[in-house]
Amino acid sequence: MAQLFFRYGAMASGKSIEILKVAHNYESQGRKVLLLTSAFDNRTEIGAIASRIGLQRTARAISPDDDLAAIIRPVTDDISAVLIDEAQFLTKAQVLELTQIVDDLNIPVLAFGLKQDAFNQLFVGSEALLIYADKIEEMKTLCSFCTRKATMNLRIADGQPVYSGAQIQIGGDEAYMPVCRRHYQHPDLAMIEQHLQSLEKE
Repeated sequence: MAQLFFRYGAMASGKSIEILKVAHNYESQGRKVLLLTSAFDNRTEIGAIASRIGLQRTARAISPDDDLAAIIRPVTDDISAVLIDEAQFLTKAQVLELTQIVDDLNIPVLAFGLKQDAFNQLFVGSEALLIYADKIEEMKTLCSFCTRKATMNLRIADGQPVYSGAQIQIGGDEAYMPVCRRHYQHPDLAMIEQHLQSLEKE
């Protein structure tokens, strides 16, 4: 039986590279997949799934107004799975549409994304996936300041941590750092500066 999977992790936990690996595994067996990503994510280009190590694939960009069932149902005879990047930006209605694809059409759906925002509030899509997903898996990475597991995302602006503002603000390493709880509350400003300087050299 098909299942709805939600794999979440902090920034830089390898979510995009994992979705590209899953797509490759399906395709290497001659099985097609449908790749979807949020239209909000403009770090590279709209409709692209890109990893930090340089791998990139074209995907269909979706917005909150899109009916995912209407997008997926016409191609169900041609695909073996649906893979979704930046799944935190889904709406609750879209997550429910994905459950229909899984339950009615027996097509697995694998959603990858953040669990909470930079202010530790659940994204709407992530909250719905935590409720409705059949399987939930945390993708792990280390804190930018120590060897603890990163569980939060620290937003950086002008070299300083930011603890309020708009929930959706797309950025790469220049805007966010994966951190543990301790360093979310007490970040090392000198290490933030070093991190930003290293990015400027790339």
